[in-house]
Amino acid sequence: MDKCIVVTGAGSGLGRALARRLAADGNAVILFGRTRATLDSVAGELGARCKAIVCDVANADSVRSAFAGLAAHHPKIDVLINNAAIYQPFFVKDATDAQITAAVMTNFTGPIYCSRAAIPMMGKGGHIINISSETVILPHAMFSLYQSSKAGLERFTAALHAELEPQGIRVTIARAGQMMDADSKSPADGALARRFAEENLKRGLDLRTRPISSFNSVAEVLRMLVRLPDDVNVPLISLEARHP
Repeated sequence: MDKCIVVTGAGSGLGRALARRLAADGNAVILFGRTRATLDSVAGELGARCKAIVCDVANADSVRSAFAGLAAHHPKIDVLINNAAIYQPFFVKDATDAQITAAVMTNFTGPIYCSRAAIPMMGKGGHIINISSETVILPHAMFSLYQSSKAGLERFTAALHAELEPQGIRVTIARAGQMMDADSKSPADGALARRFAEENLKRGLDLRTRPISSFNSVAEVLRMLVRLPDDVNVPLISLEARHP
């Protein structure tokens, strides 16, 4: 393989696992994220062909600047993986303006900004992969903004697929289950974490016993999307965690 692949939210979690796995295959992986030190640390592991670019996907100017910087080194993009997301639990009645804006702009508008910037740099065979969440089909409590922004992303992905299919660009929604690794941080702690667990238990979701997959395992599966034969398309892939 020798593709140019952009991964957003590449400094930690699934984004970092994807960057590592795809770089191991010989791809030029471009890491987008908000924190320079974190990105540089990951890029330092991956070799000279991988590049870190600071980008806040929720900010249109930041996205434009990031892709302009990318074009100076890689005028053609083969794959864009829209992975960056915010998943902070809260009740809508308690939500701050900042919490609402961050969820919608990062989880929904961000992939739109990045897709818009990437499409002119893609040719036939290009691929946009949008990372969604199983919460769009499960009755999670305190995730109204996360769920709805991801559901919006799924609908956008279907519409973008229809728009780009004549150009030979594939668009896939990858709906993932609960994941973590050794460095994972809970979306809530203390009293908020207890409330989050209690409210979900009321809806039949016991967060203490639900299976959790590793970021590396999910990255291994998503790697297959990057390697699809030219005559195959995968509009939707849904991954669930399981107890090994």
